[in-house]
Amino acid sequence: MRIVLALAACLAAAPALAACPDDAEIARLAGDIGAKRLAKGVAVDTLDDALCARRKLVAALEAAGGGKVVGYKAALTAKAVQERFKATEPVAGILLERMIVPDGARVPAAFGARPVFEADMLLVVKDAGIMDATTPEQALAHVSAMRPFIELPDLVLAPSETLEGVQLTAINGGARMGVAGAAVPLAADAATVSALADVKVVMKDGTGATLAEGLGSATLGNPLNALVWLAADLKKAGLAMKAGDLVSVGSFSPLTPPKPGQTVTVSYVGLPGTPTVSVTFE
Repeated sequence: MRIVLALAACLAAAPALAACPDDAEIARLAGDIGAKRLAKGVAVDTLDDALCARRKLVAALEAAGGGKVVGYKAALTAKAVQERFKATEPVAGILLERMIVPDGARVPAAFGARPVFEADMLLVVKDAGIMDATTPEQALAHVSAMRPFIELPDLVLAPSETLEGVQLTAINGGARMGVAGAAVPLAADAATVSALADVKVVMKDGTGATLAEGLGSATLGNPLNALVWLAADLKKAGLAMKAGDLVSVGSFSPLTPPKPGQTVTVSYVGLPGTPTVSVTFE
């Protein structure tokens, strides 16, 4: 009897475990995102809770006109960004059709509640075999091209809210917008694997001043490793990449708030033709 009473007391004292946020909470978050309004965090304690929240949020954004799923993002792939969000591993997000805008786009500086921009890269999936890749070399065999990419995430939550790995998963990795350049075909050979790790990613403003520089190796040692990680992570969530999907590999520069009138250009020195992409904030 004493054991039973002691166990009951322990259970009563233990904190209640959060579950998947209810539909009303997700509707509130989706509404705040749509209105570019600072939001309160959702009630998630575990990664499973966060994945459920992300699934509901993406469905709500699709229903609100976001378009179909066109790819995925691997966030927190750079050590500096992981440190900022007190994370020890990346998190994944889902990209919708209306999130991708063309090279040279003009977008509002206030494109979100807490807008930031970063130099990034898209890899274009060649076929579903990517889901079984475990090395950069294997991954490259299932990639058709890269596209220069300036991601425009929205951190969404009010500064007073805690925004760490699990919460970032719940808000879909902060996916909001991104400016994508033309596709650059990639050969599936050792030279390309090395080029992706060694590429110098240079971000400049409209005056030509350098804002940031990074190397391809900043994203888990090679952008292809970000793709390998993402494939394994999506499997856990019951998702899979397919031919034509776009994959954002993560940040090569600090997350920076945009300024009205600012033009940002990102170049990829070391890849064929030195691809570039630019955006102007209004």
